[in-house]
Amino acid sequence: MGTWGPFDLTGKNTIVTGGAMGIGFGIVTRFVEGGANVLIADLDEAVAAKAAATLAAGPGKVHSMHADMAQPDMGERIVDRCVEAFGSLGVLVNNAGIYPVVPMLQMTVEQFDKVYAVNLRGLAFATKAAAQQMVRQGTGGKIINIASVDAFRPSMVGLAAYDASKGGVVMFTKNLALELAPHRITINAIAPGGITTEGTKRLAGGRPLTPEEQEQMTKAAMARMPMGMGVPDDIAKAAVFLASSASDYMTGTTVIVDGGFLLT
Repeated sequence: MGTWGPFDLTGKNTIVTGGAMGIGFGIVTRFVEGGANVLIADLDEAVAAKAAATLAAGPGKVHSMHADMAQPDMGERIVDRCVEAFGSLGVLVNNAGIYPVVPMLQMTVEQFDKVYAVNLRGLAFATKAAAQQMVRQGTGGKIINIASVDAFRPSMVGLAAYDASKGGVVMFTKNLALELAPHRITINAIAPGGITTEGTKRLAGGRPLTPEEQEQMTKAAMARMPMGMGVPDDIAKAAVFLASSASDYMTGTTVIVDGGFLLT
């Protein structure tokens, strides 16, 4: 793994929430390639297990588990499972998130609360559990939060709750960086732009897009993206940087990976 230089992840024991598909799986794939041992914590246990089997050849080891990040104790459970599997925890990637497209005037309290339970509260308490473990270990650590360009500018009607939750992720990252710095734990975020994933092919309530809706959404998105739509690996490579020694003097920062979306 010497060719990875300062980006080498050999021996870094990692949790990736929502790691079975899309951006999460892209991150898991690059981390395992870089030598990290990864626990895939995902709501879909079967898909997570399949993803782990796909990457079984290494060089890093891969385990999987069912994880509903809306559950209050899930942060502690995924940390315990990582330590059980690999012996310690060095990196947490908070990738799990939901984005039902529901205009605020039609949104229910239950829908709003579910977005926050996963996107912000789940992330916050997974971070708490991970940071507590890292402090006990006394060897520092890395926490990476997946935010969104929607934390800085809304991309479409119907994402008010999602956008606000991701704005919260950006500020949570900044504040907690102050708290964790004395323990040599860095916490940074990545704000993806338009990334082609399984999730972007669905609308509110999980209804699949019709071919016509998919074409219309893609055209509208492409018109605002100077470099077009991205792919999960675009985010994964930024995550490798933030998990590696290359970013040791960075904390509280949000890295924007959007193909120029915020420029338009």
